[in-house]
Amino acid sequence: MRVIAFRKLREFWENPEFSETETSLRVWYHEVKNADWTDSNEIKAHYQSASIIGGGRIVFNIKGNAYRLVAAFDYQRQIAFIRFIGTHKEYDKINAKMI
Repeated sequence: MRVIAFRKLREFWENPEFSETETSLRVWYHEVKNADWTDSNEIKAHYQSASIIGGGRIVFNIKGNAYRLVAAFDYQRQIAFIRFIGTHKEYDKINAKMI
């Protein structure tokens, strides 16, 4: 899959407050980049803790569930759009289905 907005991940881990996320985010990025998923069930089979929330969006737990990442998937075009990365507290303030 093509991952749109790698820069968003990099900017997040470059923040000294979140630098411990770099390894986890790089692993997530490379796994998604090398995937060929055709639906959310295939993602769920790989990431059992992921939450399918509709609208092509899936919430991933990052760094042992310390952070949340929301991505929107277009399976036909094989694109994953990073919509959000942040703490649980920040995640609770967004509408993940609409972001």
